[in-house]
Order: sequence, then structure tokens, then C-alpha cells
Amino acid sequence: MKKVIVTLLFTAAALAQTANPVSTALKANLARAAKNMVAAAEEMPADKFSYAPTPESMTFGQLTLHVASSNQGLCHLLSGEPAPAKITLTKTSPKDELVAALKSAFEYCTTSLANMDDSKLSSDIAMGSRKMTQAALVLTASDDWADHYSQQAAYLRLNGLLPPTAKK
Repeated sequence: MKKVIVTLLFTAAALAQTANPVSTALKANLARAAKNMVAAAEEMPADKFSYAPTPESMTFGQLTLHVASSNQGLCHLLSGEPAPAKITLTKTSPKDELVAALKSAFEYCTTSLANMDDSKLSSDIAMGSRKMTQAALVLTASDDWADHYSQQAAYLRLNGLLPPTAKK
């Protein structure tokens, strides 16, 4: 517990000293999400990409495709950079193609958000028929990565596998 508190204090101190604490934190979350989510997708065996814990749930392949597609959209909106080509895969596409799309989407986010700073956090962004601030979209992106990584981790555990963050 002490280690966690010390880590949080150092992280908070580092963010307080940066000129762009929100975008810096988003980029740190992005790097962590990319590492863990790609590793989780690589960990799941190809024959389990059709696995869904309930009939109403997404399959692991569909989840992988969803994260790749939503990354492209969220990072395009956050950065204002040109959107990459739309992903044409399906939830039943081969594992290697879905993992490659996930990696590519995270690489797009990393590149497109590289120059992001906090100067536009109060700017409105049109997201379909609704508007939200760039700050709200930053939280949405970060929440989305955490939510979907937890799904990946649960799917892995339900198949007798350890998620990346549970490995030493």
C-alpha cells in the first residue's frame, strides 16, 4: 500500500510540474492502454476470438475490432488530424488481422496526439449529434481504454489465461 501511495504522490507531483498536465496524463494512459490491450489481444488464442461470456456480450474479436475503430474516431476528434482509412475487418476476421488493426489504431492515436496540449480543453467537439468539450472527450477516451481492458482481462481469465497486468 505504501508503494502505491508513493507512486501516486510522485505521479501527481510530476503532473503538477508539467505545462500540460491533462494531455500529458492522457498520453501516459494511452501508452499504458496500448501496451496492455495489444498484449491481451496477443495472449488470447485465435480460436477464442469467437468467445463471448454470454450471448448478449461482444465476442473477443468484436471487442478487439470495437477498440480499434473507437480509437480511430476518438483520437481523430481529439487531435483534429485526418482520420485514417476506415477499418474494413469484421468480428470474425482472423486474429492476426484484428491484432494488427488494434496496433495500428493505437499507433495512430500516439502519432495524432503527440502534439496535443491543454490549450483547447474547453473547446467544443461535435460527436455525432451532441457536443462535448475536448476535456470531456479526454475523459471518455481514458475511461474507454480502462473499461475495455477490464473486459479483455475478464475474457482472458474466463478462459484460464492471465491478463498482462496480472503477470509478473
